[in-house]
Formats: sequence, structure tokens, C-alpha cells
Amino acid sequence: QVQLVESGGGLVQAGGSLRLSCAASRSIFSFNSMGWHRQAPGKQREFVAGITSGGRTNYADSMKGRFTVSRDNAQNTMYLQMNSLKPEDTAVYYCAATSSLVNYWGQGTQVTVSS
Repeated sequence: QVQLVESGGGLVQAGGSLRLSCAASRSIFSFNSMGWHRQAPGKQREFVAGITSGGRTNYADSMKGRFTVSRDNAQNTMYLQMNSLKPEDTAVYYCAATSSLVNYWGQGTQVTVSS
């Protein structure tokens, strides 16, 4: 059983920054890829950013230049550095990981950006 635990969410003013963490219960080397998704109230869950086991990253267009995904293999943790936050970034942010075609999800962490 894989557990993913997000942390680092909170309330921040527009233009501010937050760093989210996703701690895995086992070595993240075992995951083909990891990523962040988010879901705002009344909206579908959407992709934010991803990182492969080889370190290749990709981002949703609206996050490019503002968000940075990274991973610390020694700490079994993935991060999402979010800068220049906007009110429309308000959502629950979820960590996800894929291993052998199985997807795992964290419980989510709330990010609220005030205007």
C-alpha cells in the first residue's frame, strides 16, 4: 500500500509564494512518474505539473514560468514551488504517482489565494 501525504498548503495573498510537499511511503524511484493536480470548487480536477523518474518535467500552460516541480529522491519527496500566485490558483492540490500502470493519490492540501 502506497501512501502519499501532501503538506504546505495555506492562505496566501496574490503575488505570494507557497511550496507544497508530497511525501511518499516508499522509494520514489519505484514511480515511473509523479505529478500535481488541482481541483477548484465546481470544476474538474486538472493537471498542474509532472516529473518523470528521469527528472523530465512538464507543466500546464497556465503554470509555466510560475510553478516548479522537483523531487528529492533521498527524502522520497516531491515538491511544487508556486510563485506569483493568483486568486484563480485557489484549489485543493493533489499529489499523484504512477507505478506499473497503477495510479496513487494523496488526500490533497488546500491552497487559497486572496486578492
